[in-house]
Amino acid sequence: MISVTKAIKLIENTSDKMPAKKKPIEKVLGAVLAEDIISPINMPPFKQSSMDGYAFIHSENTEFKIKGEVPAGSSENFEISVNKAIRIFTGSRIPNDADTVVMQEHTTRKGNQLIINKIPEKGANVRPIGNQIQKGEIALKKGTLLNEAAIGFLAGLGIPEVNVYKKPRVSILVTGNELQEVGNQLQEGQVYDSNSITLKLALKRLGINKVTTAKVKDTYKATYKAISKHLKKSDIILISGGISVGDYDFVQKALIDNDVNEIFYKVNQKPGKPLWFGSKENTKVFALPGNPASSLSCFYVYVLPLVRTSLGVENPYLPKSTAVATSDIKNIHGKTLFLKGNVENGEATLLDGQASSMLKSFAICNALLVVPDDVTLIKKGEIIEYIKLN
Repeated sequence: MISVTKAIKLIENTSDKMPAKKKPIEKVLGAVLAEDIISPINMPPFKQSSMDGYAFIHSENTEFKIKGEVPAGSSENFEISVNKAIRIFTGSRIPNDADTVVMQEHTTRKGNQLIINKIPEKGANVRPIGNQIQKGEIALKKGTLLNEAAIGFLAGLGIPEVNVYKKPRVSILVTGNELQEVGNQLQEGQVYDSNSITLKLALKRLGINKVTTAKVKDTYKATYKAISKHLKKSDIILISGGISVGDYDFVQKALIDNDVNEIFYKVNQKPGKPLWFGSKENTKVFALPGNPASSLSCFYVYVLPLVRTSLGVENPYLPKSTAVATSDIKNIHGKTLFLKGNVENGEATLLDGQASSMLKSFAICNALLVVPDDVTLIKKGEIIEYIKLN
């Protein structure tokens, strides 16, 4: 059995980014850039108005003759003098000679005559060429997570496709003869399978939308065959249950017999002691405890960082912080504890329902409170570290 710190380090040492692939920008939401993006143009590419109004050469003059207008999208360039103005619109190209735009609300117009009621400062309401970004500058850096704003920015630069890290192929294998599919009638001795949907949705939050799931019978033959099949078509395999020491726990033997290299088995933690991690060629395998809260806790601490690393995220871990404990928290186990809690206004409150089978408390918590294995008591009012879940 190894420490939490050692387990995290071993996973780090085997974590790799997925290969990069060029994709159209409309298909890269949630992906991570695999290269720096260099702007091919100045943005804006011309001197641009930020308001509807009138472009003119700045002076103390308040009366102008309107020479023409430039709608948005027009390439026309009027030559003007100090007593001439051009009707202009938001996003329009400002004539080369003009240096200022007055808002239409601050003017009075009579036919082709314009009176400025409030003279703006020189350069007002003008976006210079390259004001947002200049041609040749880095628009977005490698490792940027592409949200809708980033993709819109790329579109504004006229970039149709970018290199992003491919998303890993993930398989979830759920073991347990006692598991019934949600929506079916429970029989005596059965419980509903919550782990497959919990893990699938946790992956979806990371941008992994295509996940293969399979239910595996509690026999060695079925377990071996399922692992063999999914090793051939997965970059990451998550196995739920069957990794403890019961008579029907065949996962560890089936993994080893499939030539999956065991990197570690059992971590000095609660919940989630019987965590298994290994690899075969480029496929990473986690065997997670079957208890729902243990499974999800291990996902947040160990699986999530590996998945995010594969996606190219530079800092793959959930953020940590500290808060003040609102009650005594004991550790009589000599293990690292990951406890469901809520943190508000700098105070950490331990929730009821810490059993490894209980998802109810997970459903309402916003943090995992962390008690190190060498700490036996965190007193009320003392500082406790926590992992932010939301």
